[in-house]
Amino acid sequence: MGFKLLDAFEGLFRGVRYRHRVSNQGDRVAGYLYEDLLDLLKSPKLARRVIAQDHVLNKSNKATGRDARRGDATFGERVPSMQPITEPGLAVAQGAVATIEIGVEVKILAKAMIKQIDRVCTDMRNQAAEIRKHHRNAICVGIAGINHASDYTGYERNTEWPTNGRKYKHPIQEAAEAEQRIMKNAAPVFDEMLILRFVSTNVDPFPFAWVDLPRTNAEYSAALIRISREYEQRF
Repeated sequence: MGFKLLDAFEGLFRGVRYRHRVSNQGDRVAGYLYEDLLDLLKSPKLARRVIAQDHVLNKSNKATGRDARRGDATFGERVPSMQPITEPGLAVAQGAVATIEIGVEVKILAKAMIKQIDRVCTDMRNQAAEIRKHHRNAICVGIAGINHASDYTGYERNTEWPTNGRKYKHPIQEAAEAEQRIMKNAAPVFDEMLILRFVSTNVDPFPFAWVDLPRTNAEYSAALIRISREYEQRF
């Protein structure tokens, strides 16, 4: 089966220029986790609640009436007085939630990975703690995209910043260490940590490839099954 989250992630890069400062990209990707959970049909509880629109995707990513640090794509019980919103092609409705049952944090490392890795790990740990503040049984999912390209060009307004392998390391020079540090310093506080290994140069015509698509599909589908099982037990 195909996975909508992986397609959405690929769509950030394939045929388009990736701009790392666009803040809603994590939301766009993470929201498809719930579509894939529904398609997999391994959690009857989740499927029943989604179909009834009692439980929804929350784009503001916080429980109504509670302060929260902003994360990516939370899911929980809908506030009864608020009407659910549906979008064409999507099965999971959106709306305000009273609880947070599943929370996702997405980070994408395309270049200069080691320079930012400490901040990335801290942000991920903080977001997992924030999710659990709203429900001690909440399922926390981390997603880290790590680029393995032999070269890459970043963009700041009209300025291009190509990697050169020396001062500006190519992604492939940093990918293994970035993954190791995420797994050591961030993954332990999440129920699931998914590493998306990809190749993007970010240069016209903006190609994209998965480092190992069968492995990515297998790891993601296994995570979906575990998340489904946890949802059945916790909620």
